[in-house]
Amino acid sequence: MSYHAPILVIADDDSSPVLAALSEDRLVPSAGARWHEAPDTVARLQPSAIVAIAGHDAELDGLARQVATINPYVPLIALGPRRALPDNVIGFAGDDLGRLTARLRAALRVRTLHATTLRRLIEDGGVPPTPAHDPVQDATVLLIGRGAAYPALSVALGERVGVVGALSIEAAAKHLNARELDGIILAEGFSPRVVDAFLTVLSEDARFRNLPIVVTAPPSEQPFDLPNLDFAQGEPGRIVADALPLIRQHAFEMQLGRLLRSLDAGGLIEPRTGLLTPAAFERDFAAAVYHAQSRGEGLSVAKFVLHRADPRSRFDTARLVGRLMRKMDFGTLQQDGSILVVFAETDLRGAQTIARRLMAVMKQTSHSARRETRIDPDVSLATLQPDDSARAILSRLTKLDTRRAAS
Repeated sequence: MSYHAPILVIADDDSSPVLAALSEDRLVPSAGARWHEAPDTVARLQPSAIVAIAGHDAELDGLARQVATINPYVPLIALGPRRALPDNVIGFAGDDLGRLTARLRAALRVRTLHATTLRRLIEDGGVPPTPAHDPVQDATVLLIGRGAAYPALSVALGERVGVVGALSIEAAAKHLNARELDGIILAEGFSPRVVDAFLTVLSEDARFRNLPIVVTAPPSEQPFDLPNLDFAQGEPGRIVADALPLIRQHAFEMQLGRLLRSLDAGGLIEPRTGLLTPAAFERDFAAAVYHAQSRGEGLSVAKFVLHRADPRSRFDTARLVGRLMRKMDFGTLQQDGSILVVFAETDLRGAQTIARRLMAVMKQTSHSARRETRIDPDVSLATLQPDDSARAILSRLTKLDTRRAAS
């Protein structure tokens, strides 16, 4: 695949095999530069991606700061990192250049998505700009394991991202199908055969092929079509630090996808949750009540109050609700952190069944290393009565919340 802007390889050796590997894998055009001329070359070429080889720490830090200011996104991959890398630098260990080009190609797809999003924002003037917060604030990582290192990894992850814990491969599979995840860390407690089987399943499913995956075990001899797969051993803090740049890149990709869906919906969808904006929800809810009254159909509303949930957990739970609710339903995340969901053509008994299913998934999910921050939702339900208005239904929900709080 040809890219208009060149892929820049920075090395002290002009005969770097990385350039040859890029050409062989049809990642062209590519160009080389030495470390002392890297800043000027980046400013002049505005490359589509950068591969940095054996640079000094200060030089790499300066390059990372320079690249972070460029739009659209420029992936920066450092080969053979000797320390924790800057936030926007993706590490690559080993000498398998085929894996390197696969990782680079996956990163370039994120750059293309960012370029598309920026173009759409210009064309659709007046739509909210690209989110300015760190994508890691929205990231959720699946931690699988049952060995001695599991608690330490849970703490190290929980300090930086949302965590979904699973003690078995079967439980992990359920989370993979239900949630929007930004990475997987497979800790100890499983045989090499089980690990290889799990990685094979991930590589055969396009939904998970580009996920950052870290296995805290010796490398497998079996090749996997997983460009962002790493095998790492060592201190939990270092394992998490090395994984964060790839997790951040994936969270950024998901962030851009939600923003594009918001643009497609004319700005009616909140990019960070995938649910309706409060204003759009209010309008659609009023219309749904009117049509349900005129047709004699059922309609119910659920209000989920998330106790002990920080902002990251609220957004993450809102995205989870958006994935689990039916296509005919709609919802919104309110400013007070509660989530409203409208169940179309549903009586109170049906709404209770759906709400219990949603609550069960919420309760299974831990968003922090600290147990007291586990989501423990309360739900209030109201159903459409004859001659009801949208305001009357929401008022009943508010009274139910006040009654529960008082008790």
